[in-house]
Amino acid sequence: MTDQSISLQPVAHVVGGRIEPTDDYWGGTRSIIRIDSALFDSESTKGLDEFSHLEVVFHFHLTDKTDLHLGARRARDNPEWPEVGTFGHRNMRRLNWLGVSRCRLLEVDGLDLLVEDLDAVDGTPVLDIKPWFAEFGARGAVHQPSWPTEMLGNYFAPHH
Repeated sequence: MTDQSISLQPVAHVVGGRIEPTDDYWGGTRSIIRIDSALFDSESTKGLDEFSHLEVVFHFHLTDKTDLHLGARRARDNPEWPEVGTFGHRNMRRLNWLGVSRCRLLEVDGLDLLVEDLDAVDGTPVLDIKPWFAEFGARGAVHQPSWPTEMLGNYFAPHH
């Protein structure tokens, strides 16, 4: 392995929606992914409105960088759940502070993408936007331990 670093430039930012990251109740949250007009024009979103969902790669910009935890720990510090290594979690405590979310695409208005259920907050730098292709869904049988199902029971429940 090399010590090569990678420099990334946001292609968009999240506008509106939630202002604070929380563990649950992202369901129904609407926001806009505003694509950078200095880099892109409306040709960049041509045909995107034919898709129902997007995958969005973003930077956890509000995370306390001293909260990095690369070893094993319990999700949400719940003593009922097993210790799991950093690659067994999907949270923000990651070396590159990257998040990946699948959300509903409701409308394309030029460089503004109105989305629902994006679990990124207002001001979040978006690093990439990809249409969701059903063919990229899981292939073969899917299995996971029980703790993610317990933990995420209210993740996409409607916001109070």
